[in-house]
Amino acid sequence: MTSKIVPVILAGGQGARLWPISRATRPKQFIKLMGNQSLFQQSLERLKGAARYEAPIVLTNAEYRFVVAEQAQETGVALGAILLEPVARNTAVAIASAAYFALEQDENALLHILASDHAITADDLYFGTVDTAAAAARDGWLVTFGIVPTSPETGYGYIAVGDSLPNGVSKIGRFVEKPDLAKAEAFLAEGGYVWNSGMFMVAARTFIAECETLALATAEAARRAVELAKSDLDFVRLDSAAFERAPSISVDYAIFEKTSKAAVLPVSFAWSDLGSWDAVWAAHRPDAFGNVVIGSALLSNTTNAMVMTNSAHVMVDGLDDIAVIASEDAIFVGRLSQAQRVGDLVKALKANPATQALTETHQTSYRPWGGYSTVLMADRFQVKRLFVKPGKKLSLQKHFHRSEHWVVVKGTAEVTIDGQVSVLSENQSIYLPLGCTHRLTNPGKIELQLIEVQTGSYLGEDDIVRTEDDFGRIG
Repeated sequence: MTSKIVPVILAGGQGARLWPISRATRPKQFIKLMGNQSLFQQSLERLKGAARYEAPIVLTNAEYRFVVAEQAQETGVALGAILLEPVARNTAVAIASAAYFALEQDENALLHILASDHAITADDLYFGTVDTAAAAARDGWLVTFGIVPTSPETGYGYIAVGDSLPNGVSKIGRFVEKPDLAKAEAFLAEGGYVWNSGMFMVAARTFIAECETLALATAEAARRAVELAKSDLDFVRLDSAAFERAPSISVDYAIFEKTSKAAVLPVSFAWSDLGSWDAVWAAHRPDAFGNVVIGSALLSNTTNAMVMTNSAHVMVDGLDDIAVIASEDAIFVGRLSQAQRVGDLVKALKANPATQALTETHQTSYRPWGGYSTVLMADRFQVKRLFVKPGKKLSLQKHFHRSEHWVVVKGTAEVTIDGQVSVLSENQSIYLPLGCTHRLTNPGKIELQLIEVQTGSYLGEDDIVRTEDDFGRIG
């Protein structure tokens, strides 16, 4: 039996309300919105207390598996496991899967369920609440962390705090969906309501018992998904057929609104779910004019603005209450005070075939070896910028419909073509004829960058046949 807490980090969300920076292939938890680390990395940093925590379990989907492993390695936090969800099924089955998995390691496992994309100040107040929640969870309560409201927010669900219980927690009076402004103001004036943070502390055995009683289909799907799971490199793939049978339902609806063991711990540490651009603005420290700028921008006669750009230089003049968010291929401009609407606008983009891709992919795509940016696309040719991390190599592969030209612009490239190895330095190039078996490796200590020109009848990413791969991607 261990007295330590097992953190469970939910890292599979897509963060549509922070479009265009956050997209399906690179969602907000893996983006640097608050300082020099991604939100996922900051979540890991809060778990470095060896006396309090075991190695964390991360739940994510297969597409994010390598970025999870890479960003965890950068923080120096060793992960206990990375569980891969085959499909999105909301939080109930994800948490149940983590609970069954943890019980296989320790029948007394105590789980701290955490989002991977929240901004939290991890001070003594925060860790004091963690310890309080852990004590209550050991006594059999399923504890949710409720944030004491500081303003009448309409973007959060609320919890009515009920009668006090031992160990500093209280019964849950009721859950309240995201209110309109008038209702949120009434909650704030009345008191006794907290924001539903989506963070929990539960004993795995207690949670599973309640899940099997109150949400049997979810419990059975999670149990079988873990029983039939398969190891894949450093990952654990939950069984697809079993997991897909789970209802798509949140843990609040499935368990916490039904169980007699639910409790809430009102907390007042600094917290934000960063669920919209106005929340990102509020989480930073605005300048004297109320402006927050991330990236290259010039603001003139402008107040209460949120400006973020990772591409072009942005200039804003003579505006108030404005959000300007610029990515490589899309720009959002709107009222900062109405930034909650971005999620609905993204749904409209996704419903239109002409703009659907803008909700899913960036011009820059990341891979476990590095990534590439699309520079130019036209009929029968395209130009990309490839970047390869030191010591990494692409798969041994071939293409049936295109040839490629590679020009090294930074670093050293080791290129294998049909078994012949060449080493290229800056300003050198090489031609890869259609159908050749080839591989690119960075043998150096700095990032390799090269320009790739593809020509051929079909240039899709699925025109790749892999015969060897360090990351298990064969075929």
